[in-house]
Amino acid sequence: MAEIIQKDGTWAFDGDALRLTPGRDKNVGLLRRTLGELVLPLTALAGISFEQGKKTGRLKLRLRHGADPLLHATGGRLTEPHDPYQLIVESDRYGVAEYFTEEVRTALLLDRIPADPVTEYLLPGPSVPLSVSAGDGTASFDGERVRLEWNWKTEDAKAAAGTRTLAVTDLIAVEWQPAAGLDNGHLRFTVRNAPTKAPAKYDPHAVELWGFKKDPLMALVAAAVQARLPHPAAAVDHRPEVPAEAVRPPAPTAAPAPAEDSHDALLRRLRELGELHRTGVLTDEEFTLAKQAILKRM
Repeated sequence: MAEIIQKDGTWAFDGDALRLTPGRDKNVGLLRRTLGELVLPLTALAGISFEQGKKTGRLKLRLRHGADPLLHATGGRLTEPHDPYQLIVESDRYGVAEYFTEEVRTALLLDRIPADPVTEYLLPGPSVPLSVSAGDGTASFDGERVRLEWNWKTEDAKAAAGTRTLAVTDLIAVEWQPAAGLDNGHLRFTVRNAPTKAPAKYDPHAVELWGFKKDPLMALVAAAVQARLPHPAAAVDHRPEVPAEAVRPPAPTAAPAPAEDSHDALLRRLRELGELHRTGVLTDEEFTLAKQAILKRM
């Protein structure tokens, strides 16, 4: 098992899944604290990287496209304090971060996990029921229906339309957009047969966001709804059907070159761990845990 513990959070990897637990530091974003611990299956991961800085570094996970409803609903617009797939690493733990990165990369290679897009969500999305108040309204979701209620800051014409209740079966899309500069953000639901291009301020199917503290929590509502909508890859294929007799088997291809012997790779990793331990990068406990994990593979 590989593990890195920081003020920003704790990441642990057991060979099959990564467990991402947000820290209690004041700089940890509200969305991450509310979302809580995430269990990320290795099959949902496309890659991992570690970037060093003068004072702190960052571990970053790259998920396979379409694996996570949160990333799809937010369109990659989550900023650093709220992104659950980034971890700030203190400079005295750079060696541990590099080891953690290598362990995850090795597992991806050994398990032959592809980095290509997936056709179904591999993460469940936030649990329901959910209710968030931000901007000009409150968005609640019970797993089947979205309820939008307005507050005293709502534009008059929009408030006059009253509370909106939207069944998931009537929705075709959901989007969360944060406020940026002078541009307000929104949580918008696209209703079947009722498209609109109106700004969120006037759209009765959208909550307008102004860049305040609770805005990111609206992304949780978006993700919970997105997890219950058809996967974006489940589009209908309109190509003409090809008769079975016209399908020819693919030409045989050459067998791939054998990969480096995994036993030798594990031995080399043990030597690297020993060097990190001797130089003080790894503590006794970290070295023992890492060594046991490698010995189990052998």
